[in-house]
Amino acid sequence: MVLPERLEIYTYSDYKNKEDDNRYELINGRFYAMTPAPSRIHQKIITELSRSIGNYIEGNSLSCEVYVAPFDVRLIDDGQTEDSCTNVVQPDISVICDKTKLDDKGCIGAPEFIIEVVSPSNASVDYVKKLYLYEKFNVKEYWIINPHTEHIMIYTLGENNQYSEPFIFKFTEIIRSKFLQGYEVKISDIVKK
Repeated sequence: MVLPERLEIYTYSDYKNKEDDNRYELINGRFYAMTPAPSRIHQKIITELSRSIGNYIEGNSLSCEVYVAPFDVRLIDDGQTEDSCTNVVQPDISVICDKTKLDDKGCIGAPEFIIEVVSPSNASVDYVKKLYLYEKFNVKEYWIINPHTEHIMIYTLGENNQYSEPFIFKFTEIIRSKFLQGYEVKISDIVKK
């Protein structure tokens, strides 16, 4: 009987020492290449949405900060050190309210609110792998924005630390954040700017 080849598990130490110019995320010890040049609409959504959220946070004197990719978020499991952690992601938009999580390299631990804008080449990473990862590390609110279908899926963490069924919106509908109470946006308005 032939045994399957054992796959190597990579760590943050390997991630930091990667010698090519590509961008990667590390999820459960596996490298995932990021889209080299996302579409214009992808970038437009990220730029305008991060500005909108930042303006809301500032206007309401909230002690949160907004970061856009590339920005390393290191998610460390029990028993792992920073260098041995096997999950390093670069969410399109991260909202972090616990500033003790911030350091010069990015964020240690889960942001409270994450937004990913789907690219065709990495859709399964955003819809499946990151969904489970963000739930596991207790990201309170996770938006998946798909510019191709013009839909937004919003997952919120329940009392049992599991995501509820997603709320699904069209770009033309007003979206209200559960985490950022009072924040609302219509993606179609952002795309038109």
